[in-house]
Amino acid sequence: MDIFTDLKWRGAVNQLTDEVGLQEALATKQVGMYAGIDPTADSMHIGHLIPFMVLKRFQLAGHKPVVVIGGGTGAIGDPSGRNSERVLQTMDQVMHNEAALTKQMQHLFGEENFRIVNNRDWLGQLSLMDFLRDYGKLFSVNTMLAKDVVASRLEVGISFTEFTYQILQSVDFLELYRREDVQLQIGGADQWGNITAGIDLIHRIEGNEAKAFGLTIPLMLKSDGTKFGKTAGGAVWLDAKKTTPYEFYQFWYNQDDADVVKYLKYFTFLSKTEIDALEQTVLDDPGKRLAQKRLAQEITKFVHSQVAVEEAERISAALFSGDVQELTATEIEQGFANMPSFNVLNEKVNVVDFIVNAGIDKSKRQAREDIENGAIRINGKKITDLTTEINPNDMYDGKFVIVRRGKKKYFLGRVK
Repeated sequence: MDIFTDLKWRGAVNQLTDEVGLQEALATKQVGMYAGIDPTADSMHIGHLIPFMVLKRFQLAGHKPVVVIGGGTGAIGDPSGRNSERVLQTMDQVMHNEAALTKQMQHLFGEENFRIVNNRDWLGQLSLMDFLRDYGKLFSVNTMLAKDVVASRLEVGISFTEFTYQILQSVDFLELYRREDVQLQIGGADQWGNITAGIDLIHRIEGNEAKAFGLTIPLMLKSDGTKFGKTAGGAVWLDAKKTTPYEFYQFWYNQDDADVVKYLKYFTFLSKTEIDALEQTVLDDPGKRLAQKRLAQEITKFVHSQVAVEEAERISAALFSGDVQELTATEIEQGFANMPSFNVLNEKVNVVDFIVNAGIDKSKRQAREDIENGAIRINGKKITDLTTEINPNDMYDGKFVIVRRGKKKYFLGRVK
């Protein structure tokens, strides 16, 4: 299956300029292509990942991906998908975010046949006079106002700064066409207007024979129509400090049967044969969640590492079985990050007092009853002796004490 047919099968093509021309180019030469991200945060979340997964597929098919970090446009603010003006960041924050995003991109794309560039390198050199004379003159205000990304903001208002964003993105495409032989821009569905504006600019300056193409990816929605990528705790980040690899793995493992095949197509590099087989397991034996497990393994390995996959699965197995004794302190930090927690003094204490002090039981009477009934496990061991002393230094490098009350309710004690 060629790359273009594969993308269509995966449902990764929303809109496309000059489909025939792009297919011919892809079949005859190595095509340069780019997707961009503005440094509005120091990590991508999984919503950002979607166009870059498509860019990675092109890389694996032998084409040349270029990632643009928007050090210039990020200082301006993209009006897309927003109902108000973006709060401008300091340049120190922008540069910090650029460095973090660059590191993530290098991990995802490797070093071969891949480029990272920063649009501040050319946008930062533009004077106001050059901008107005060389580019502003080529854009019709009427056309710019009609773009969805701008039209949606007219009622609430849009600043001239954000209004000019589409010109700057167009300049990016022109500069990459010249500097990196980039012919294809890839973006989300909301970027269609900006992408076509860039193609128009290339044709105006380089001539109508210039080969430039645009491809957008469908808006990702869950089967119930809600937005993909959000959880009760907020965004799912690629940065392990913001979303632990265990939490990342669990997000994918917990996907609904109605969505998992779509996500396997979008977020893994598995073949059609493999995905079709996993789809059949959803129909035949959904309880085993084999498709969800494979999805979680593949995307966690891609974003983090195979080691992260193994750690996530070890944590999952320990939490399910209650056997947490073999987990490391690092794995405890990951697996219990969102569990109820309490502080523990670094001193020995009777188990009854420990349970009450932790707030797990409200009274000593209830604590004694739970202990005698075998409902309390500490660091994986069932405690039934009321005289037991709890030593916070016994396990997990002296950093944590894990309490389980009943079959599933865990508490994390942080040793102070």
